[in-house]
Amino acid sequence: MKTILVPFDFSEEAENAFEFAKGLATNLQGHLKLLHVIEIPTSQNFSTMGEVGVGGAEMNNVFMIELVEKRKKQMEEIKRSQKDVPYKFSSKITFGNPYAGISKEVSDISADLIIMGSKGSSGIEELLIGSNTEKVVRHADCPVITIKGRITPDKIKNIIFASDFSEKSSHVINSLKKLQEALQAELHLVKINTPSMFENTRDSKGKIQQIVEKYKLNHTRVEIYNSDSEEEGIIQYAEDHNMDMIAMATHGRTGFMHLLSGSIAEDIVNHSKRPVWTMKIK
Repeated sequence: MKTILVPFDFSEEAENAFEFAKGLATNLQGHLKLLHVIEIPTSQNFSTMGEVGVGGAEMNNVFMIELVEKRKKQMEEIKRSQKDVPYKFSSKITFGNPYAGISKEVSDISADLIIMGSKGSSGIEELLIGSNTEKVVRHADCPVITIKGRITPDKIKNIIFASDFSEKSSHVINSLKKLQEALQAELHLVKINTPSMFENTRDSKGKIQQIVEKYKLNHTRVEIYNSDSEEEGIIQYAEDHNMDMIAMATHGRTGFMHLLSGSIAEDIVNHSKRPVWTMKIK
């Protein structure tokens, strides 16, 4: 977990994610990269230097040129502020679709972790549109930490990892273990029992204990929590036990199957006020 990518749009949410990432990068002494994607109208043609080609309204062209210059100056200011930090820092401005830009950068730098801010969404907007954060959570091949408010890594002392503990997901557990060790946090391994997915306590605890022993997890607590739904149970447990972060695996389903099954992880990202760590099951 040495290379951290932070998608950055100069919003308050992005600033919160950047602050968290700086703290984690300090602990790890790795590489922190800030990525700003400028979304441009399809009628305009930009080079990677921000030059505008023929096409589009003249006023739009002027606006985009000014925006690019402004962002370049802002990124240079950030770069100067990171001159003496105890980790490697780099930044990049690119153009196009934000999700596509993030995905390409993850691949190009072999990112170990994405940290990004989110406002969250609900209702029809959440169903039909979805945010770039949701798309990244659903599809990224590396873990994603979604930040909602201002928090630093040293405040993360208790993490809930909610699962049925039956998936073949060794890469998820190994990545979560690295995060736990970096944060020096206690890991609460929680099975949410619901009326439709009930399992007796002995069987559930047996499965979880096998995970603890197989992956040599330390500083853990095994819990069974009853609720009407998995999403409600996860959020309720986090509230009842003052969790600092929620961790989950996501299936990364798309299209019609995603609409049918939904994604508990994406719902939690939208509705939880706490930081959420997610990783796609391969």
